[in-house]
Amino acid sequence: MATKLTARGRNVVRGTAVASLLIVIGAGFSAVGNASEKSAVGASGTAGYVRVVVAPGETLWSLASMVAGSGSVTAVEQEIVDANQLGGTDLAAWARLWVPVK
Repeated sequence: MATKLTARGRNVVRGTAVASLLIVIGAGFSAVGNASEKSAVGASGTAGYVRVVVAPGETLWSLASMVAGSGSVTAVEQEIVDANQLGGTDLAAWARLWVPVK
C-alpha cells in the first residue's frame, strides 16, 4: 500500500533534499578552491609561505609580529609586502595574503 505524504511531510523531504544538495555543492567549491590554492603555491614560488585571510582591524605589523617571534618584525613585513606585491602597508579586511612560515 502506498504511503501519502502530508504537505508538511513533503516540505520536510524537499528541505532535506535542498540542504543535501547545498552541502554537496559547497564541498565541490571548497575542493576546487583548495586545489587552485595548492597549484598557486607551486606556480608562484611561494614555498615556505601560508595563505592567510586578513581579519578586520589587523595590520601588516600585527601579522608580521605574530610570525617574526624574536626576529625582526620589519624584515617579515617586507617579506609579506614582496611576496604579495603590495603597493603599501595598508591591508583590506578579508584580503588573502601569503605570509612566511618561520
